[in-house]
Amino acid sequence: MADSILIVDDDIAIKESVEEYLKILSYDVKSALNAKEALSILETFTANVVLTDIMMQGMDGLELTKIIKAKYDTDVMVMTGFSADYSYEEAVKAGASDFIFKPFRFEELDLRIKRVLRESETKKERAKLLNEMEKLAITDALTGLYNSRQFFRQIKQEIKRYARYSRPLSLLILDIDFFKNYNDTWGHLEGDKVLMQIGRIISSCMRSMDSAYRYGGEEFAIILPETGIKKACVVGARIKDKIAAEIFKPEDDKKASVTVSLGASEVLKGEDFTAFIKRTDKALYKSKETGRNKLTYS
Repeated sequence: MADSILIVDDDIAIKESVEEYLKILSYDVKSALNAKEALSILETFTANVVLTDIMMQGMDGLELTKIIKAKYDTDVMVMTGFSADYSYEEAVKAGASDFIFKPFRFEELDLRIKRVLRESETKKERAKLLNEMEKLAITDALTGLYNSRQFFRQIKQEIKRYARYSRPLSLLILDIDFFKNYNDTWGHLEGDKVLMQIGRIISSCMRSMDSAYRYGGEEFAIILPETGIKKACVVGARIKDKIAAEIFKPEDDKKASVTVSLGASEVLKGEDFTAFIKRTDKALYKSKETGRNKLTYS
């Protein structure tokens, strides 16, 4: 797919000659005589690079550059004459990726455009890599849920939000019943399949504002903002029942199922995140001590 260039210059001779040359080089090119026309074109034309003169009637090229950088993911190269009272620093401050003096050789212009495009691609690849690394740092690889590090970060933020706005906040913690026995019977690979499916079931029961975490080896946590204890228990019961109804096939001719125990609590005024988690954990262990496959709230 050809890279796209928008030329903005009120000197018709320069605009048309640059446009013709770049089309010969197989760029997808459009042109405009002023900034207003250029901004109109950009509403429907995705330009990889905008090549704009600085000195133009009406809005100048530096002001145009600022607007483009604020609205679009587009690189800008600015052009100016040797005698013009503009500096490279001013262009960069406005957001330009490069600065070229008129008159220029077309070959030099092409090399500069290619460099800008190459640097832009490198920046995008680096940003994508950093985003993926950040996601890996807060995500459990097996279940796709957030990990415990992100859980503690988020619960602290939610407690602060509760303290500021006094909106309800609830927490669910669930643990798979007798999961060691399942692993010992069918092996850890089959146990991993259970963990992955439980992650999917939890995700399917959440609202967009909720967040779920693999809290420990076989423990999961769900943070429910804007949610009182009654609604939290409804969500927890739905998760518990859906997990209990799930049929696993550790072997072709064998079927198995698992259950979970849950603890639920709503944050209390003045309670810090540590006390909130401990109270929910106590409710979870009460579920385990009194029969398992149940939800206890505190």
